[in-house]
Amino acid sequence: MQLSLTDELRRLRSELKRETEERDNTIEFGETNFSSAPTTVIKHDSTLMNIASFFSGAGGLDRGFELAGFEVSWANEYDKTIWSTYQANFPNSILDVRSIVNILDSDVPDCDGMIGGPPCQSWSEAGAARGIEDHRGQLFFEYIRILEAKRPKFFLAENVSGILFKRHREAFERILGRFSELGYHVTYSLLNASDYGVPQDRERVIIVGYRTDLGIRFEHPTPVGSKLALRDAIGDLDGKAVPALGRDKPNSAAVIPNHEFMTGGFSSMFMSRNRVRSWDKPSFTIQAGGRHAPLHPQAPAMEKVAKDKLVFAPGSEELYRRLSVRECARVQTFPDSHQFLYKSLADGYKMIGNAVPVELARVLAVKILNDLSALPRLPSRRPPRKKLKPGDITEIKRKR
Repeated sequence: MQLSLTDELRRLRSELKRETEERDNTIEFGETNFSSAPTTVIKHDSTLMNIASFFSGAGGLDRGFELAGFEVSWANEYDKTIWSTYQANFPNSILDVRSIVNILDSDVPDCDGMIGGPPCQSWSEAGAARGIEDHRGQLFFEYIRILEAKRPKFFLAENVSGILFKRHREAFERILGRFSELGYHVTYSLLNASDYGVPQDRERVIIVGYRTDLGIRFEHPTPVGSKLALRDAIGDLDGKAVPALGRDKPNSAAVIPNHEFMTGGFSSMFMSRNRVRSWDKPSFTIQAGGRHAPLHPQAPAMEKVAKDKLVFAPGSEELYRRLSVRECARVQTFPDSHQFLYKSLADGYKMIGNAVPVELARVLAVKILNDLSALPRLPSRRPPRKKLKPGDITEIKRKR
């Protein structure tokens, strides 16, 4: 039996609404109470272009756009382990903590731009790579639903390189097609963050759309030149990290905030590859899991003893430790002023690993701001949007 994407999204939204309805009424974290429909009145700078941020996480994209000169006036994040971190770093932004499925178009303020990285696990090479067949992959269309209603001047969406895999081609082309149907000139590219001032090899797909009435198209910025290395990012932190308590709990002995690392064993999968990069090279990709954090460059490269089996260099075993939470944040180019609040280090590693590197976000945001600022006059009204029929996006098949 084949289900149209429209029918499948309806089924998915119905299921998610049932799952989240009770939680979204009133959600509590620590001493902070977050209402399901924030009504806090916050004064914003009317001279800045304002952003609505989705799947905001710890705020990597948001921080980059703020540094470029935008204002993030409204944000949405559903993971309760991140709420306190986001509010601590963006006190002037309204944070809506509901699932995007439960957010009405009218709940989102009018904005100049929409940014966000819909959940990437569904498209990830490291994950199941189920793509659009996974409910997290379908959340991309919730982002599109709100984009259609708000019609901002631009949008930016980020995702993992796996979204370009051949098995996801049909779904990805339909996502791009939907953006175009809504009246946007769309550009996408696979970028390595290390080409843009980030001391890390991290390939991500960046999709940017400019509303067609603006008469311009986005061109991805030129790489910045020489690459930064681990020494540039974390060299001054060497020797100051402390181990977690009980493998995963924050250690109050950490003098530098978040400069604590997860302890415990390493999986056979982790030990199947070298996980050490030297001081003079960019880091491996920071992943959304502490157990898979890259190893500190103080240790020598791991040694291969069999196919898919490596060991720590004999005699140097004590040098092998995971990068600390703060070191991962440095590699992701978060400023030291950016706070990460958590009850377990796993949550800290996760929110940092899922983030867009701040410097990559800033470079992209500067390009967008320059493009829009160069226009002789920005349209004051949103052009009428094209009405789409339910059958416009239908033929994605699901295995039953």
